[in-house]
Amino acid sequence: MAEHKTSLDPDDWAALRAQGHRMLDDMFDYLEQLRERPVWQPAPAEVRARFQAPLPRAGSDIAGLHRAFMEDVLPYAVGNAHPGFFGWVHGAGTPVGMLAEMLAAGLNANVGGRDQIPVEVERQVTRWMAELFRFPAGAGGIFVTGTSMANMIAVLVARRRVLGLEVRDAGLARLGHGLVAYTSAAAHDCIAQAMDLTGIGRAALRLVPLDDDYRMDTVALEQAIAADLRAGLRPFFVAATAGTVDTAAIDPLARVAAIAQANGLWFHVDGAFGAMAMLAPELAPLLDGIERADSIAFDFHKWAQVPYDAGFVLVRDGELHRQTFAAAPRYLKREPRGMAGGSPWPCDFGPDLSRSFRALKTWFTLQAYGADRMGAAIAGTCELARYLAGEVGRRPAFELLAPVALNIVCFRYKVAGQDVDDFNAALVADLQEAGIAAPSLTTLRGKVAIRVAIVNHRSERRDIDALLTGLEELAARRLRG
Repeated sequence: MAEHKTSLDPDDWAALRAQGHRMLDDMFDYLEQLRERPVWQPAPAEVRARFQAPLPRAGSDIAGLHRAFMEDVLPYAVGNAHPGFFGWVHGAGTPVGMLAEMLAAGLNANVGGRDQIPVEVERQVTRWMAELFRFPAGAGGIFVTGTSMANMIAVLVARRRVLGLEVRDAGLARLGHGLVAYTSAAAHDCIAQAMDLTGIGRAALRLVPLDDDYRMDTVALEQAIAADLRAGLRPFFVAATAGTVDTAAIDPLARVAAIAQANGLWFHVDGAFGAMAMLAPELAPLLDGIERADSIAFDFHKWAQVPYDAGFVLVRDGELHRQTFAAAPRYLKREPRGMAGGSPWPCDFGPDLSRSFRALKTWFTLQAYGADRMGAAIAGTCELARYLAGEVGRRPAFELLAPVALNIVCFRYKVAGQDVDDFNAALVADLQEAGIAAPSLTTLRGKVAIRVAIVNHRSERRDIDALLTGLEELAARRLRG
């Protein structure tokens, strides 16, 4: 009786190798020729309909699947690799990162634990980040999907510190009465989500008002803490933001650190993209005080240009970090030798046991380009933001709506005789659908703003000029009716 074949490897490795080279070349061509493409284009109904097919029971030719990707997927992505993409804070990726992701996928390592070098790669990146942020040698760190998860881990570690190890068994119902936390009114909603998901609740998060520069008002922070203490509540956590989502404002980190220390609060920094300004010597002073944080959350897949996804959380007290998550069920028993050695494992520092090798593409990116070149690319996006702000000030049809702290510029087109907010919202949609450039929208103090987030290392002044010219031409067309 013939043995039934169960392997999913190809019968013809040479044919697969040739197909793989074609796929790799297509992606290199895509990245090299990005400027010739629209930033974004809506997918036609007939393309969307192809993704309504039922579950396939038989296999398909990989060349046909590649063709479907090139025709039906690649042209209709959000376009954040394009130098004209300015909507939201999305990194652009690099060819180096793409290649590293291919290597990681081929290796297919589960980096939850065990005695293996992929774990050492992650540990090395953790040590590099401790060096960058001037954290002690015993700092803990772990790769996660993104800053939303990293912020939640920080809340959990802070909760463990204030309530003790017992909270892992007893829970908040018995131990968590009166916990309150603080962040600015401009903070990302994932801070509130972290309060929700950790069981503390959104109502326990105080949103501190902003100063004139859209930063946390530290006088208001002190007043909020004092009021909660008088009410018999238990302040335990404050999250400052390094690079707010709307304007890229940086909260007064050193002052927030001092307030947290004086009141016994855990000082966390949500540095989703802004923390990576530490790589640029001319920008690093803007983050003064970040080195005093108890934890920092950030994404390598934003300003550091690592392919999605590659979030990270760094915790000053590595042992406290480990105690927050470590468990030892029988199937994860550690041994002094063999594959079950090498403890502690990454799964001891976060909720995931099955984990992809995110560290490799980050390790490749940092090694291939070096911190100095990456910092120069980050500083370059801030220089472009200043150029854009200058052009907005020079062109009478536009008005700037917020100070330019880093790489985000918020402005709008001035128009008389109709609703200016609706006009600017429609103008941004027109620009996106034209494929010229892709800014986004936000609302600042009741005004709809065109928000240009310059994160892409490929963006140049000509892309800024195309954005402004496109807005002017499309506005003129709208005004003509």
